[in-house]
Amino acid sequence: MSEEERPLTVHHLNQLLLVCSVVLLVAVAAVRISSRSGLPSLLVYLGIGVLMGQDGIGDIHFNSAEVTQVMGYAALVVILAEGGLGTKWKEVRPVLPSASVLATAGVAVSVGVTAAGAHYLIGLEWRQALIIGAVVSSTDAAAVFSVLRRIPLPARVMGTLEAESGFNDAPVVILVVAFSTAGPVDHWYVLLGEIALELAIGAALGLAVGWFGSWGLKHVALPASGLYPIAVLAIAVTAYAAGALAHGSGFLAVYLASMVLGNAKLPHWPATRGFAEGLGWIAQIGMFVMLGLLVTPHELGDDVWPALVIGLILTMVARPLSVVSSLAPFRVPWQEQVLMSWAGLRGAVPVILATIPMVNGVTDSHRIFNIVFVLVVVYTLVQGPTLPWLARTLRLGEQGEASDLGIESAPLERLRGHLLSVSIPEGSRMHGVEVNELRLPAGAAVTLVVRADKSFVPLPTTVLRRGDELLVVATDPVRDAAERRLRAVARGGKLASWLGTGEADGRR
Repeated sequence: MSEEERPLTVHHLNQLLLVCSVVLLVAVAAVRISSRSGLPSLLVYLGIGVLMGQDGIGDIHFNSAEVTQVMGYAALVVILAEGGLGTKWKEVRPVLPSASVLATAGVAVSVGVTAAGAHYLIGLEWRQALIIGAVVSSTDAAAVFSVLRRIPLPARVMGTLEAESGFNDAPVVILVVAFSTAGPVDHWYVLLGEIALELAIGAALGLAVGWFGSWGLKHVALPASGLYPIAVLAIAVTAYAAGALAHGSGFLAVYLASMVLGNAKLPHWPATRGFAEGLGWIAQIGMFVMLGLLVTPHELGDDVWPALVIGLILTMVARPLSVVSSLAPFRVPWQEQVLMSWAGLRGAVPVILATIPMVNGVTDSHRIFNIVFVLVVVYTLVQGPTLPWLARTLRLGEQGEASDLGIESAPLERLRGHLLSVSIPEGSRMHGVEVNELRLPAGAAVTLVVRADKSFVPLPTTVLRRGDELLVVATDPVRDAAERRLRAVARGGKLASWLGTGEADGRR
């Protein structure tokens, strides 16, 4: 029996578990380093994969595009589910039309401009140029969710970018598959009809599965709180599978179903959100490490210059044109259009989509993969760290607008109340406010303050500071009013209105 045919033994399992656990620990530590340096964590994960690969110290030979594509799809389902669970409906609802246009018509503009540049400037054949144009036109959900949520941006910008990243995978996948199929490419109106049909099927199934799932979780009492996170993720994956099997967009279905679940105020929500966030991190780490293993660094040299040229066309021409043409009817301020043009982040999704022509045996598919890989690495390294600077330069996210308040709610079922954990971020106008100036509704009170690793029971005259963590106990009837009031003070300071209502303040 050859070495490849030997079955997996306990010894092999022990080695695999050791390697995987070490990789996860290194990746977790890398998140801390990347958050301080501004370097996107996805590049760190890619670097780990490259170091483990055949050109690195690990000398692991991995060259299966099929496995990468399948595992990448599975990871993307988890990432979209986690992103949908964290998407606030009040932020997305006003921008759904603009985000939908940007994810469809904007993609068409980006594909056309990028493909033309790749054909005329690099000399690629039209089929290869169209594949690259389609592959890199998809903004990456993992990159958008992980990078943008750390930057205090206006709700309209955040909502548009998050919704776009959740919506645009479907049309891009259809285009890449169509361009990668042997034979002539379908006419544009046929592709347009396929995209519209798949989006409609995916949206319908996603909303239906999400609604029925949230209704069931609200009306069926599970025996253990740990079952709720499992049920929520299972419902989200069900939406993807149902959408895909019905020849619709599974990616759109899982995102919409997760958004419905995330805004349904389900029981034990903090546990569910934490579970989904942990799975999302594991999916990101595994996906990027695997992509790093798949790439062969010594083969990238000849493709660096084409990748830089195509990336420049995409970043400086195609993406701005797609944003301007898509958002023109919605009268979006030019500052926001500039930021959204620069914030079209690429990540693992384009690299995973670049495996589709490899699996289908398209000519020069390995070159396409290498160009996309270099493009993603270089321009993520440029765009990610410069986003906060650009937002400040355009005066977006400042103008007295505080970072959103971090609030988690744990139900106290027997006491019919809630324990709110409140983190006061940098830039919050809650800094300098006394506890009695919070003017929480009757039935809610600040019971504990944690400051510089020390906790104390506050007095009514205790002044709150940036970095403080508060524990607020609220009875069930005033829980939402207490949270609205806290967010109002965080944004408006001690002079915030008593009710603290409004679109920005009602976020969960």
